[in-house]
Amino acid sequence: MENDTAKDDVENGGSILCDELVEEGAVAVVDRCMSFTRTYQQSPQSIAKEYPAMQTLVLAYQSLGVVYGDLGTSPVNVFSSTRLTKLTEEDLLGTLSLIIWTLTGLVLIKYVFIVLEANDHGEGGTFALYSYICQHIKIRSKFSIRNTRLESDEAVTYYSRGIPLHTRTRKFLETNHTAQNFLTVLVLLGTCMVIGDGALTPATCVLSALQGIQSRSSKITQDHVVWISVVLLIALFAFQRYGTSKVGFSFSPIMLLWFVTNVSIGTYNIIKYHPSIIKAVSPHYVVKFFSRNTKTAWDLLGAVFLSITGAEAMFADLGHFNKRAIQLGFSFVVYPSLIITYAGETAYLVKHPEKISDAYYSSLPDPVYWPMFVISTLAAVVASQSMISASFSIVKQSLALGCFPRVNIIHTSSKHEGQVYSPEINYILLILTVGLVLGFKGGVELANAYGVVVILVMIITTFLTTLVMLVIWKTNILLILGFFLPYMLIESIFMTSSLKKIPQGGWVPFAISAIFLIIMLSWTYGRSKKSAYEAERKMSTRELNEMLSSSNVYRTPGICFFFTDQINGIPPIIRHYIQNTNSVKEIVVIVTVRTLPIKTVLLQERFNVGKLGLEGVYRCLVQFGYKDSQDMKGDAYINSVVVKLQEHVDNMNEKRKIQSAAQNGIVFVTGRTILKANQGNGMLARFTIDYLYRFLQKNSRAATSTLEIPPERTLQIGMLYEI
Repeated sequence: MENDTAKDDVENGGSILCDELVEEGAVAVVDRCMSFTRTYQQSPQSIAKEYPAMQTLVLAYQSLGVVYGDLGTSPVNVFSSTRLTKLTEEDLLGTLSLIIWTLTGLVLIKYVFIVLEANDHGEGGTFALYSYICQHIKIRSKFSIRNTRLESDEAVTYYSRGIPLHTRTRKFLETNHTAQNFLTVLVLLGTCMVIGDGALTPATCVLSALQGIQSRSSKITQDHVVWISVVLLIALFAFQRYGTSKVGFSFSPIMLLWFVTNVSIGTYNIIKYHPSIIKAVSPHYVVKFFSRNTKTAWDLLGAVFLSITGAEAMFADLGHFNKRAIQLGFSFVVYPSLIITYAGETAYLVKHPEKISDAYYSSLPDPVYWPMFVISTLAAVVASQSMISASFSIVKQSLALGCFPRVNIIHTSSKHEGQVYSPEINYILLILTVGLVLGFKGGVELANAYGVVVILVMIITTFLTTLVMLVIWKTNILLILGFFLPYMLIESIFMTSSLKKIPQGGWVPFAISAIFLIIMLSWTYGRSKKSAYEAERKMSTRELNEMLSSSNVYRTPGICFFFTDQINGIPPIIRHYIQNTNSVKEIVVIVTVRTLPIKTVLLQERFNVGKLGLEGVYRCLVQFGYKDSQDMKGDAYINSVVVKLQEHVDNMNEKRKIQSAAQNGIVFVTGRTILKANQGNGMLARFTIDYLYRFLQKNSRAATSTLEIPPERTLQIGMLYEI
């Protein structure tokens, strides 16, 4: 009976009363206040969404428009990017066989049946893999993403639990800072590549779709196609502010129509031109092709890899659907459709090898050319939209984990938290996309650049998934090697072919990623130095007690919320504030907003309060998931904190004092720190802090806008940190 009562208290947002906390800080607040909830937490398995069969089928249908736009439109530009000449039937059979087994091995087997399993409670992508790993490994490197794991995190619902099997690997990663730095930089690089993909995908897909019009009229030049593409892309990016749901309401019907028509045309071409083309499913044609044309086949790999561009979107967009829906959508619709479409193109090329530069549109029967041109253009827009939306989402996750300068994130849906829009990122992607279209004018160079992005993301995904197998899953070492070695070898071979094309456009994704990586590393490094400075100069409870007990300090009515990134101790900004104002509110709450590497934190687990030192001084740890809205506006947040404060006070007079203070006025105090590198730092460190980080800090949004604090109640304190 006592357990039932306690359980009800937890479900209603209550928690066990905390004793007075003197020197213990916020970690002790969490450990004490949340230890009680561990007994009644649901396991992740019981919390995971369970979908009935019919709903899973509906989700599989919807995934066609959001997940598979890029992958589904790849037949438009694969053969046109090969630059093959003097083709024989054996060459075409080898090329088709290579495409089939690339789709089968790297997409169907690797992504659909292995990588999708390495999700963070239904969330996929580079950051989800990293957060999944961070829930089992304590990452504290120079460039580590802020707000890493605490012991108490395991008490939070949706947090992954379990004892890692390979403890030696875990111990190595937790003690080796070089390995931690490598892992963090690798995650950031993968993130930058995905953001860069948000610019390359619209440029490549739209141009490839519109180039088909040239085969019907010699009067239409490449310049005409380029400028039509620019107009269409500007319209596409301008429409982003209306939100994903309005932009993409017709995506699934378009893509379903695209797949059905391609299957019909592919089947027609196979029957009409070369029915025996289906023998290319035998992998021995790949071996024969490589043995006969070693260098040509190796050069061809970069173009063949374009057949699986967009596969990374299956994992990145996992949170919008579920694992089973994506598996069904690919296995029963996308995969067979792509195989038949490529087979139909190849069958046509056996009879018309000279048409390889425009294989897809040339293979279309005349009566359906213009309808297919319209459908392919619409499908190209769908493909573009999927990566643009993914870029917004990944920037939002980067912001939540503190490794990207603060930009404006607008939630475009009241029903779906994940549907977001960032004006700054949208403008950056627009400029990059239009620049790529005007610069490359739709040549093979643009396709080369596109392929390098995807292969790098896949290699990073292979590495992180292997780490999940090694550290988290109870996977036999032979199975781990059976996954890692073949896929790393295959993807590395594809990479070597793509790297050869760096002078021919492959340098573009490296340039885009380098820019974003410099931004993210500079921001992360600057924030880590700021945190280290505050940790070294934090106040003790005794020092705070002495300051507040001084006759020179006046306690005014009301509640003051001091915001700080510090999880332990009292930040130096409070010392700076009291010394310069000689006053402070009668109720002082030191607030640390912490973003956990999980998708959401339940409301009853969000606020954790404890008392510090003198009467009227408290510590509050507010925890969000990386997909939670950090809304502190209105009375709901104030009331939640006041209730929590009163729960942790035994003295009735102090409870009344808290209630009275809440009615006398609330003020939010935030710090605006300026970092200055001292001469003891190296030249690179000084340049990073004094120029790169300061530039990013000046041009990013204020912390108050990120936390959604009411501006009319906000007081900002400036302070110089010489580090």
